[in-house]
Amino acid sequence: MGKVQEFEITFDKKKVVYTPGESISGTVTFKLGQLLQCKAIKVNCNGFCGITSKENDTAWTVEEQYFNSTISVADKGTLKQGEHTFPFKFLIPESAPTSFEGNYGRIIYRVRAFIETPRFSKDYNTEKAFYLLRLLNLNEVPDIWGTRSSEVEQQFTYMLVKTGTVVLKAQSNMKGYTPGQIIQVLVNIHNQSGKTTGTMAASLMQRVTYEMKRPIHDVRTISEVEGGVVKAGKELEWKEQIIVPPLPQSSLAGCELIKIEYYVKVSLKSPDVLLTLPIHIGNVSLDKKLHPSKKAAPPSSAAAEDAPASASTCSTNTASPTLPPRHAPKPAPRPNPRSRMSSHNSPSAPPAESHQGAEGGTQQNDGFPNKRQSQLVSPNAFSYAPGLFFPQNQQHNGPVPAPSGAPGATAPYPTENGASSMPTPLILPPDYSTSAYPQEAPPPYDETSNT
Repeated sequence: MGKVQEFEITFDKKKVVYTPGESISGTVTFKLGQLLQCKAIKVNCNGFCGITSKENDTAWTVEEQYFNSTISVADKGTLKQGEHTFPFKFLIPESAPTSFEGNYGRIIYRVRAFIETPRFSKDYNTEKAFYLLRLLNLNEVPDIWGTRSSEVEQQFTYMLVKTGTVVLKAQSNMKGYTPGQIIQVLVNIHNQSGKTTGTMAASLMQRVTYEMKRPIHDVRTISEVEGGVVKAGKELEWKEQIIVPPLPQSSLAGCELIKIEYYVKVSLKSPDVLLTLPIHIGNVSLDKKLHPSKKAAPPSSAAAEDAPASASTCSTNTASPTLPPRHAPKPAPRPNPRSRMSSHNSPSAPPAESHQGAEGGTQQNDGFPNKRQSQLVSPNAFSYAPGLFFPQNQQHNGPVPAPSGAPGATAPYPTENGASSMPTPLILPPDYSTSAYPQEAPPPYDETSNT
């Protein structure tokens, strides 16, 4: 480095993960081997998003800035030989989005320090990245309660003459999940043809959209489970589970250039039939205590009968004496419970019938048992965001270089119910390039459905 032997930025308490609205403070330290003339020493803190049309490129096509603040910690003068330390402090705006790193764009936050020297002299600079975590509370997402279901009917031709139909229905137990939770998928397949179908599969998909003149859609298969086949003329109910691995949250609130979406894709390999179940992935899981209660209960039939009678009585007392008294209208007949049940919408995934499989991943009365495989996860399918970790990586306490060329950092993972306070222990970010998580299949479907 010449005259400057050491030049580094240190955050207070060695903290590298912050939340919007929080202040970031630390010191700039450098060591000089001899006298150094300087015009100023400045510290800058900024956050921005950059996207590009080329994979893993940093020559941004479009940029979006969230904040950019600079302070001067020393004026013009001569710096003596030895070590010098200057403190700094910045305030992070509450509107700043969560950090993110993808193939075609990044949301980056960093602190940079500059030693500006006189003309014809070399300037010196250094920088250090930090991560911003803006918690996504699933309880605050609109229309998050209940199940997600879909249905599709596909006609196809086989043996060049015959035509068949396959009806595919699927349902997830929830609309929002956090890493570590299990997506329970209930699939009903009715093969109304004379041909045995191909294997069925359920996949957790991620779609990242980079907003440019020609948007780029980066679609990846995060994990996949595979089932068996459905014989000709048979109907099968398939219960399967998918573990949610550490993933960036669905919403990058405050960012207009990057959009993240997740969905469960249920498909048949032959014929080509598929449907999707959109879901949300956040940092704070759904709390059943916060479920909107049904306060507006429908009035009972007795109250419904008394209401018109009392209203008519009041009208007779206030009626003009020249008009004949009005008789109370007859109460409306009570609805037939059977007709009410018949008019109710049937669920998208009907219960199993006598010829359907009762246990997840097994097919009865057919002789074609479904495959029950461990969940397959692509180790390169994840984009990095703070707050994500794999259990096997929690062996160190200090910061280490982050994967995929990201600056060194550590990232805490929020607790399931703690949305307001960040946990104190530091946990290493995952190494997505080498992880094989999860290594085993999730527990049986019936066990988790009870929980």
